[in-house]
Amino acid sequence: MSDVLELAGVTVVRGQTTLVEDVDWSVSEGERWVVLGPNGAGKTTLLQIAAARMHPTHGVAGILGEVLGTVDVFELRPRIGLASASLSERIPDHERVSDVVVTASYGVTGRWIEAYDELDLARAHELLAALGVAHLADRTFGTLSEGERKRVQIARALMTDPELMLLDEPAAGLDLGGREDLVRRLGVIAADVYAPALVLVTHHVEEIPPHFTDVLLLRAGRVVAAGPIEITLTEANLEATFGLPLVLDRHGDRWSARAR
Repeated sequence: MSDVLELAGVTVVRGQTTLVEDVDWSVSEGERWVVLGPNGAGKTTLLQIAAARMHPTHGVAGILGEVLGTVDVFELRPRIGLASASLSERIPDHERVSDVVVTASYGVTGRWIEAYDELDLARAHELLAALGVAHLADRTFGTLSEGERKRVQIARALMTDPELMLLDEPAAGLDLGGREDLVRRLGVIAADVYAPALVLVTHHVEEIPPHFTDVLLLRAGRVVAAGPIEITLTEANLEATFGLPLVLDRHGDRWSARAR
């Protein structure tokens, strides 16, 4: 397997604050990673670097065979699928759902004068159907519920057949039914051998979909542990990550945690 993401000694400093410090991390083809940690741990910062939307202050970030700082990020970004709250905020409320997805082909939010062929439109519809929201194709983005928006964003992230897919807290703000439906659908994507390498950021082990292979645990911008989920997602590592005694339970291909 080849690395699609390789961070070496990555540190990000903003003003007097260090957001992440000396992070070494690699993601290979076929891997499905969960990034876990409390608020302020640096999870979203790492995802922004992986998305080629932020440069490290120190260290080297290799993405899809390119090195940040030596490559045109506008050529690199279309190879990366991204679903995040910051992206959602840039999507016009009046944009049709089908256009939210298809405009990923040009890396824009907000359809203007660009043209799309029938293959593009058909792919957008297929992705919406796979996420269970094809019936919303003619609705406007601003009329959707939070769960519907999340699924439309994931369809958009898959539109360009990316080599790396990044999901920043995809289940945040969802009720129990919405979370479970989304986790199930992400598990289906993760099980597909043709799906891109996946990285999912979350605060909660309950939101880890089936078929995810690896976990990166962060606290205060530093790596607590990283590796195969079967041996790395332990009570001891979770306690070191979240700073309190925890009980970790496994239920088939899902997880749960509670205070001890």
